[in-house]
Amino acid sequence: MEFLGFVSPGLARVCFIAALVLLAPIVRADAQAIDAGIEQQVRALALAGTQHAGAGVTRIEIQVGQLDPRLHLAPCQRVEPYLPAGTRLWGKARIGLKCTQGPTAWNVYLPITVKLYGQALVATAPLAVGAVVTEADLVQAEVDLAEDSSLAVVDAQLAVGRTLARALNPGQSLRQAHLKPRQWFAAGETVKVVAMGSGFSIAGEGQALTPGVEGQPARVRTESGRVLTGMPAGEHRMDVSM
Repeated sequence: MEFLGFVSPGLARVCFIAALVLLAPIVRADAQAIDAGIEQQVRALALAGTQHAGAGVTRIEIQVGQLDPRLHLAPCQRVEPYLPAGTRLWGKARIGLKCTQGPTAWNVYLPITVKLYGQALVATAPLAVGAVVTEADLVQAEVDLAEDSSLAVVDAQLAVGRTLARALNPGQSLRQAHLKPRQWFAAGETVKVVAMGSGFSIAGEGQALTPGVEGQPARVRTESGRVLTGMPAGEHRMDVSM
């Protein structure tokens, strides 16, 4: 059968509308498939970014959130997930989505939650602020290491005898921020100073000019009168990087 090259305007409109009706389910199906594919790409991108999460991580869980429902995005034939610069895949984070093939270019951010599970210490009972931690207060359990920005404490020796700066609930993961900083020496005390450089270390003594609080710089005057700044590293000890 041969068809004439001319079609009436009315018949053309009918054919066009019929074609849209037939294609609409296919377009919706494709959109659902693309969404599922994008989610898989987001999960793969996030997992790849956690490869160096640490030796203590035993399993990783990625929870993909939803885009802001107020967004009205133009149709896009190709959406590429990417990791925004400076993003830390730890706890709540985000993955960028950009339209690289469509009538209108757009860029949005998809919220995700990265859970990194591993063994760490949790409280066995309620612990109040100011309590001194004992061995009976702690037990090993699987926790989400990325649940808090402060690092989880995994070694009981680093916690027993320490004073709590924040309260703990039963089963809650003990974090470094829960523990009050230790004071390794007081101002006026004699301190061992260890100067360390590339392939060498030199030890001497000096008098502390400031208290030696864990995690905070301290100053010590050496026997020669030189004032050094370093980090308290133990009982009556300060390390200086050269």
